[in-house]
Amino acid sequence: MSVVGGKWKMTILWRLARDTKRFNELQRSIENITRKMLTEQLRELERDGFVLRTVYSQVPPKVEYSLTDYGKTFIPVMQAMAQWGLTHLDSEA
Repeated sequence: MSVVGGKWKMTILWRLARDTKRFNELQRSIENITRKMLTEQLRELERDGFVLRTVYSQVPPKVEYSLTDYGKTFIPVMQAMAQWGLTHLDSEA
């Protein structure tokens, strides 16, 4: 959990589970995340093998982010956590 813990990593992974995104597209889809924080979180997720960063040599430069095969194995975990949250949304623990 330390690899995907924190405020933003699960949100980033959830967005990338749907499809590949460019940096600005990803930032727009996550309310209140700063460029600096998104950059840091993406670098950490890339370092840990969850995210693939693809750079296309063109002008202007194009960079896309997607889940690696390893990152895709985490999708069922996120789905289970989301389902658990929905199931227990109204219960008090």
